[in-house]
Amino acid sequence: MMKRLVFTIVLAFVLWTIMFRPWTAPHVNFWWMMTASACTLSLFATWFRPDWWKQLKWTPTNIVLGVLIAVALWCTFWIGDKVSAWMFDFARPQVDTIYGMKEGESPWLLTALMLFLIGPAEEIFWRGYVQRTLSERWSPNAGFLVTTAIYALVHAGSCNFMLTMAALVAGVAWGALYRFYPQRFSAILLSHALWDVAVFIWFPI
Repeated sequence: MMKRLVFTIVLAFVLWTIMFRPWTAPHVNFWWMMTASACTLSLFATWFRPDWWKQLKWTPTNIVLGVLIAVALWCTFWIGDKVSAWMFDFARPQVDTIYGMKEGESPWLLTALMLFLIGPAEEIFWRGYVQRTLSERWSPNAGFLVTTAIYALVHAGSCNFMLTMAALVAGVAWGALYRFYPQRFSAILLSHALWDVAVFIWFPI
C-alpha cells in the first residue's frame, strides 16, 4: 500500500512541477494539464482504494457546510492578500502571475473544469486517499501534518511564494477538517470546488 502511495505522490510532484515550473509551464496548456493531472491522480486513488466514495454523503447539512467553508476560505484569502501586499512588495505581482494563467481562456470552461473535475479530483486524491492512508498507517495527526506539507511542497516548483503559501493555508483548512470531521468529506470536497471557482472566476481577489 505504501509503495503505491509513494508512487502517486512522486507522480504528483512531477506533474505539478511541469505545470508550474517557469521553464516548463510555457510549453503546456495549464488548465488542460491540471485537469488531466488531477483526474489521473484521482483515478489512481480509486484504483488503489476504491472505497473512498463511501465517505460521501450528500446531505443538506453537508452541502450548506461546503458553501460556508468556501465562503470562509475566500474571506481568509481576501484578508491575507491585503496583509501580504502591505508587508511584501513581491506579493501582489506573484498573485497577478497566478491570475495570468486564465488569460485567453473561456471563464465558462474554467468554471466547469474546476467545479466538476479539478476541485473534486484533488480532494479525492489528497484527503480521500493520501491523508486517509497515512492516518491509518501512522496516526490521524501525522496523516494530517504530512499530507498538508506535501500538498504545499508540490506547489513549490512554481518558484512562487504566494502560491505555495496559498496551498499551505488551504491544505491546513481542508486537512484539519478531514482530520476532525472525516464524515464531512462531501462538504470538504464541495468547498474545494466552490472555492476554486470563486477565487479564480466569480470573485477574484
